[in-house]
Amino acid sequence: MIRLENVGKVFGDKTALKNINLTVEDGETLSVIGGSGSGKSTLLRLMIGLIKPTTGKIWIGEDEISRMDEKNLNRVRLKMGMVFQYSALFDSMTVGENVAFGLREHTDYDEEKISRIVKEKLELVGLSGVYDLSPNALSGGMKKRVGLARAIAIEPSIIFYDEPSSGLDPITTAKIDDLIINTQKALKVTSVVVTHDMASALKISHRIAMVYEGELIAVDTPDNFRQIDDPRVKAFFRGFN
Repeated sequence: MIRLENVGKVFGDKTALKNINLTVEDGETLSVIGGSGSGKSTLLRLMIGLIKPTTGKIWIGEDEISRMDEKNLNRVRLKMGMVFQYSALFDSMTVGENVAFGLREHTDYDEEKISRIVKEKLELVGLSGVYDLSPNALSGGMKKRVGLARAIAIEPSIIFYDEPSSGLDPITTAKIDDLIINTQKALKVTSVVVTHDMASALKISHRIAMVYEGELIAVDTPDNFRQIDDPRVKAFFRGFN
């Protein structure tokens, strides 16, 4: 579903990523972990096409996007849903209008069909009954759920999550983890989760990839990841424990 080949990214005199080779399989949940400034957020932005690599190529399905123009990128992005770190909901819109935003922008569905899809997606994320509420009336965890409902409204084949547990308490974080797992199972989507939360990565992932100072230093299953004999990986686990 996603393939990066010898990808590097340089900003001015700073090398953010070096020679990244990574494949995300169809239907897989891959978590990308790393410390602050490691390059994991840059990796996410490259996969979405928000920035272009300095070197290398990136495939989304059959489309190579690294040199693609904006018109064709927008076509590819219709395959993608994005759940932002801070939800990124429009305060001037109701919950229902937020979830419907992509449908109104990118489809010619009538309002009856849009309303039906929105209610279905809100129900899927456990938020029936909040259709007419303002985002300001919701808790942080509920806002994350609305963000996910908006992301899946257009039936994407890939969902990207940017720090989905950021700013949430442990109980709410566990609920968001379960929601990511259940969404993947229900919709059979490919998921890429950028996170600093090792506990979440171990729980939700088929595989975990660790970025350290711009390099991809480990990719493996959660069980095998615990056994990796690399001091940088072990240090991350010590911080988690």
